[in-house]
Amino acid sequence: MTDYDVVRVFCGPRGGYGNELGVVREGSFMPEPSERQLFAEKLGFSETVFVDDPERGVIDIYTPTLRLPFAGHPCVGAAWLLDVPELVTPAGTVGARQDGEFCWIEARAEWAPPRTLRQYATAAEVDDLAVPPKGEWIYAWAWEDEPAGRIRARAFPGRDDGIDEDEATGAAALLLTDRLGRALNITQGAGSQILTAPQPYGWTEIGGRVVLER
Repeated sequence: MTDYDVVRVFCGPRGGYGNELGVVREGSFMPEPSERQLFAEKLGFSETVFVDDPERGVIDIYTPTLRLPFAGHPCVGAAWLLDVPELVTPAGTVGARQDGEFCWIEARAEWAPPRTLRQYATAAEVDDLAVPPKGEWIYAWAWEDEPAGRIRARAFPGRDDGIDEDEATGAAALLLTDRLGRALNITQGAGSQILTAPQPYGWTEIGGRVVLER
């Protein structure tokens, strides 16, 4: 078994919750995409990152069933673990910075995979949702406090890979921020926290807490 780290990304204010991420720091040990895909499937995390150049921050991202050119929580987790000022992904170069307890990345909405952003009238409606049928990637959200930018959200990838609900999803938060055009404080899943902030020229920052699990 190849060595890998596990971090939790977008943890809550007390350090709990967050979305687990596998990080293979020595990507050269598993260079073929087919090997990486099999390994990501074996680990079973919503995403696994393979680091191809730790100094330059070159990374490769996989779900249990497919390769992604960009994803939010893998980039935040990898940036925190590698402590680099940027990451190089197939979608583009992602800026990164550490700010106290938060790690931030800067990315573009067009890099995010398509998502259905479905608004509900209340946070309680989002809480009560059952897992929808497979086939559509749904980001369900509602305002908890619109003037304050506080949102309640849940994410349903709709893939047949054992991940019925994604605990914390940076790419969907990026798309929602781009649509609404304002900074957001998102509580997703069981209690994860994602912060976002629009930046000039079409960029958006996504931030959260990261902890090393093992």
